[in-house]
Amino acid sequence: MAELILPTTRLHDAFLDCHHEWGPGLHEDGFGLGPDDDVETADGFAVWVGNRLRHTHPSGTPCPPERHGSPRWIVEDGRVLGGIALRHWESDLGHIGYGVRPSARRRGLAGWALARMLVEARAALGLDRVLIPCLAGNVASARTIERNGGVLENIIETGHGPVRRYWITLG
Repeated sequence: MAELILPTTRLHDAFLDCHHEWGPGLHEDGFGLGPDDDVETADGFAVWVGNRLRHTHPSGTPCPPERHGSPRWIVEDGRVLGGIALRHWESDLGHIGYGVRPSARRRGLAGWALARMLVEARAALGLDRVLIPCLAGNVASARTIERNGGVLENIIETGHGPVRRYWITLG
């Protein structure tokens, strides 16, 4: 059974397996991985994980909004299957990005993880709504967002192509 966990250096090899299956790109939005992040070396990975955890209380509960984030990895039987991150600001708004590695798709993991993060956004942070974008051509992600209450606001053009912007009102 899958679980959402905090990023950990203990799963470096499992993370690399996921990362290598995927290859670099926007689909790793749930990890908060940037093009200059070194996750290949143990030291670089430790720095990167530390940066992710600085935005989360050691107990796993979100820090105050000014700390900006609640990252989680989707893990099952020691395998990293994907990531999801709730980013929050000093307002009543949040932003969620997620991704599931290709070999673990079509199992409902993204919808499951998104539903859990929506509960956290409301219960732990008191957010009223969250923004969830996805590439306009990513039909599976759009359906996942819509099944979780997402209402399309618009489609905007970005440097990565058209992006669908959904809002989910939390109640």
